[in-house]
Amino acid sequence: MPTKRSPTQKIRYAVVGLGHISQVAVLPAFAHAENSELAALISDDPEKLEKLGRKFKVRGRFSYAQYEECLRSGLVDAVYIALPNHLHREYTERAARCGVHVLCEKPMAVTEDDCLSMIRVAEEHQVKLMIAYRLHFEEANLKAIDLVQSGRLGEPRLFDSVFTMTVKEGDIRLNPREMGGGTLYDIGVYCINAVRYLFGAEPMEVVAFSANCGDQRFQQCEETTSAILRFPGRERLATFTCSFGATDVSTYRVVGSKGELVMDPAYEYAGELKQRVTVDGRTRQKTFPKRDQFAPELISFSECILNGAAPEPSGWEGLADVRIIRALYQSADTGQPVTLEPFTKEDRPSLEQELRRPPVSQPELVNTEAPSE
Repeated sequence: MPTKRSPTQKIRYAVVGLGHISQVAVLPAFAHAENSELAALISDDPEKLEKLGRKFKVRGRFSYAQYEECLRSGLVDAVYIALPNHLHREYTERAARCGVHVLCEKPMAVTEDDCLSMIRVAEEHQVKLMIAYRLHFEEANLKAIDLVQSGRLGEPRLFDSVFTMTVKEGDIRLNPREMGGGTLYDIGVYCINAVRYLFGAEPMEVVAFSANCGDQRFQQCEETTSAILRFPGRERLATFTCSFGATDVSTYRVVGSKGELVMDPAYEYAGELKQRVTVDGRTRQKTFPKRDQFAPELISFSECILNGAAPEPSGWEGLADVRIIRALYQSADTGQPVTLEPFTKEDRPSLEQELRRPPVSQPELVNTEAPSE
């Protein structure tokens, strides 16, 4: 079991899974997270363990078969789970049962039942669970939320987003849907989460269509999905398209009764983000420099552990997106709109959560590569 920590001490993490996102973003982020320490690595690749362990000066090195040993060793207080989506529930719950806190990559899991189980097990064992929505701490997107909610655009009426990339054959993003593969789980989740925090509301009905060009890469999952989400109250519509078979685009637009906001790019972590606001015919543009978007997640989660606060984004935030993803796939399969049960989510990201840390340099990768061309 983890040892008790002094409030002045660092939270010690094991990073579970040493694929692309871990190597380019998570592992380097510990250098900028002053209250967090990289204490262990977990992988079945001995070369990754040896080379990355040496690079980041980490002595705790474990295989997946030794996961329980790591959790019970007293070396770690928390895990950062960066595994394929269908493994999130298992590795979260195993950590929670050992009294180890969990910061889990998004999407939270594959099904609503998975999400609810993860939340329940974390609560039963009195450990904290946070979902790694990095944009909840990032300046450009938080300022977009503030702008929309301030009323400067008038009443927000429409949201539209395009998030596309060309995914290489064999990448885990092309796994079957039951393993969390497909466009909605991987990149559509960004569009869904963005409109939810920009509108400050949950959709009541969704409809979706999927398309496939016939390329052999897309034998087990769809190439492209387009969606429409209808929001309650003074009804608003959101649309987005995400694809694994198109050039890199990452943008969203909010159109209000008085003006519009455009983020282009909107969701990237490896470069600048750009915002354009037009109100009453006058346009203002701002560029937000590249920053480390992963260290703020670690800092915030570690603060919650040290201070006893409830993490946000929580497991309920993760569930909110997964239930929409599942409804969209149901609609795409049946060709019919799907009505969502009412869902209440009071906590929304705000500028109070913003944390800035300098960018990380592109590291030399060990037995992994970028998912897109």
